[in-house]
Amino acid sequence: MAQNSDNLDSIPSFEAPPGGQLTNDMVAAFEASGVIKVENFVALEDCGRLRKRAHELVEAFNPETVRSVFSTTKQTQLNDEYFYDSGDKIRFFFEDNAFDDAGHLRQSKHESLNKIGHAMHDLDPVFDAFSRTQTLAATVESLGYADPGIIQSMYIFKPPGIGGEVTCHQDSTFIYTEPQTCIGFWFALEDATLENGCMQFIPGAHKMPLKKRNYKRPDGTYVIETIDNTPWPLERLVPADAKAGALVIFDGRAPHLSAANRSDKSRHAYTLHVIDKQSHYPADNWLQRSAHLPLRGFE
Repeated sequence: MAQNSDNLDSIPSFEAPPGGQLTNDMVAAFEASGVIKVENFVALEDCGRLRKRAHELVEAFNPETVRSVFSTTKQTQLNDEYFYDSGDKIRFFFEDNAFDDAGHLRQSKHESLNKIGHAMHDLDPVFDAFSRTQTLAATVESLGYADPGIIQSMYIFKPPGIGGEVTCHQDSTFIYTEPQTCIGFWFALEDATLENGCMQFIPGAHKMPLKKRNYKRPDGTYVIETIDNTPWPLERLVPADAKAGALVIFDGRAPHLSAANRSDKSRHAYTLHVIDKQSHYPADNWLQRSAHLPLRGFE
């Protein structure tokens, strides 16, 4: 049984519907809260298959060739072409505290990465199979998409001990369309708890305006421009703790964050961002794809 869709003190939670088609109550809860949790959306075997594939990708990755760090507190990626050129590639990004003063990894590469991004769903067959299921296609369709496109995928590690804080933000800041059509689909591949840095949302705050936008200036520099200075009502934060196999669906304007992971447990997750291909995707958005890898939906 889900919480009342008008209750903004909690995140509406539901059991996975047959075939993925969201019920009217689920859609109403999503529209009211900007975020819902769908328990048991994917099988644990499928979660394990994706974790295994991520492990294989990391095993084949040579950390001596890349020192790219992703940090929402220091924004080091703003000056990193390896990051900005990853929209149609599979690339690896470290945690801010992964390296010691001599430039060596403090722990194994598997426990040093922040994420892999941003086109696994198009370039890797295991990630493609996980991302493009009839069940997820039905879920997306029930949210009103006539022509969806999967614009981005991220495998997020949130490693034990050094998993970095993710500051409060809206995903439409980075995946901007006109009109705004971004929705996030976040799959818990391991249990996500407050202890290991689960996401936290402000239910209903997706009705606030978009506060920032990340784009490329004509001179080639990337910026995050402030549009609205209204403070977040952080006193209304609600944890989105989730068991492995759960799916958290959230509006691109839904503000969310996650604390640092100082526990001894990782918090692996996989995120897809979907936009309406009929909306306008500006050429100055940071995330771009080359012509050889056109935007696809669930076909």
